[in-house]
Amino acid sequence: MTAPEVAPEAALAVRELHTMAELDAVTRLYAEIWGTAPGRSPISAEIMRALAHAGNYVVGAYENGRLVGASVAFLGEPAGITLHSHITGIAGATAGRGIGLALKLHQRQWALARGLKRITWTYDPLIRRNAHFNLTKLGARPEEYLRSFYGAMGDAINGGDESDRVLAAWDLTAPLPAPGIPGIPLPPGAAPLLRDSDGHPQLRSTNEEFVVIELPGDIEGLRRADPAGARAWRHAVRHTLGDLLADGARVLGLHDRRGYVVHRAATPTPDPLSTGSTP
Repeated sequence: MTAPEVAPEAALAVRELHTMAELDAVTRLYAEIWGTAPGRSPISAEIMRALAHAGNYVVGAYENGRLVGASVAFLGEPAGITLHSHITGIAGATAGRGIGLALKLHQRQWALARGLKRITWTYDPLIRRNAHFNLTKLGARPEEYLRSFYGAMGDAINGGDESDRVLAAWDLTAPLPAPGIPGIPLPPGAAPLLRDSDGHPQLRSTNEEFVVIELPGDIEGLRRADPAGARAWRHAVRHTLGDLLADGARVLGLHDRRGYVVHRAATPTPDPLSTGSTP
């Protein structure tokens, strides 16, 4: 699948970047996306220049000749088989036009052409649309929960929230998921471990083999309107999804665009309610 097939309504081109003028444009785009001062972009042009010169992945997405997205990745661990995607940003005005998918598919082909077998990246596990994109559209799976991975982040996207992330891994040897599917069905007997109850996280007690961890409808809006409520969600997901992954559980996918479906390890994690843990 090529970039024009993903976004046929636009003249979209994805290409590698090398010049300082191109990379300066990426820093300005990233500063706009993350809501930082122009000189406080999440990554500098100089770092991108060094990464590109060393043979890593630095690309821009151009819609009708205008830069609308960019992605930076470097070789990761295990060495020789992994590309780690550090940062990808899409201009907000272009949301829903398939540009993010075009960048990921370009990144996939770039990695396969170099004999790599997987791509990893981190994302905020609380953001539903990102979870849907990563798990359902691409077929990646969370492998590790990383608590406050980048420390406190004061940009417009993260809003001062703790920067918990999950490390997602994309198996490039597996076929791409069929387009248009909403997610995976619930396994028989699956029970909610964390539910969205009128916008608030509600922990449930269950010893079922398969559990569901629901996500808030709009964590970014909640950070602005109710920071305490956003923190409650952060801690609830940390102490359910995070603890389960630490104990060897596997995330099977996302159900109905809203909840992680998790297969517990052979020895179930003690339930947060029964151990006295609080979100």
